[in-house]
Amino acid sequence: MGGMEPIDADSLGRQIRFIMEAGRLTAVLRQNTVTGGSRRENSAEHSWHIALMALVLGPLAPPGTDICRVMSMLLLHDLVEIDAGDLFLYAPEADQRRQDAAEQTAAERLFGLLPAGQESSVRALWAEFCERETAEARFARAMDRLQPILLNHAAGGGTWRTHGVTADQVLGKVRLIADGSPALGSYARGLVEDAVRQGFLTGNLPAGPRPATGA
Repeated sequence: MGGMEPIDADSLGRQIRFIMEAGRLTAVLRQNTVTGGSRRENSAEHSWHIALMALVLGPLAPPGTDICRVMSMLLLHDLVEIDAGDLFLYAPEADQRRQDAAEQTAAERLFGLLPAGQESSVRALWAEFCERETAEARFARAMDRLQPILLNHAAGGGTWRTHGVTADQVLGKVRLIADGSPALGSYARGLVEDAVRQGFLTGNLPAGPRPATGA
């Protein structure tokens, strides 16, 4: 008669430690506010929200995209912020480079909590998201970039107003969205155009045809 696999106490202990450590992501605050604007969003909420977006918007991904893999990347992608903290999306390049280094160090510690076989597979998913070379990673990054645009548009400018973000800056993120899903890139550009018309995003939109997709 079949039954449950025997429990590997050491592996289970490492998995539980990782799970408990991951819960600390709820304490990492982002710049965006939650839907409705009552308070700042935390990184765990952001990760859940964009994983849900991938599930719902999956039909707009390129044919053959593995949406379960996309969702796995999105649930993992910001865990490194437990150690590295969140950096504003439009921070200067020097700050971005320091953040990248801090996140690499955080990945070593956090994913190293898992049993060896699981550590390598989970870390590979995180690295795939960062490198953005697969259809799944590009669609995952599109979700990550689309969600703040949705929140800021719904908030009448939100952090765009707070930090003086311009339309050109946001359009740079729209190009990443279009690289993962042309349809969603077009939708995001429409939100930016509407934000400029309503006056809660500064700057002018470039004239002529929409920018080509790609990073």
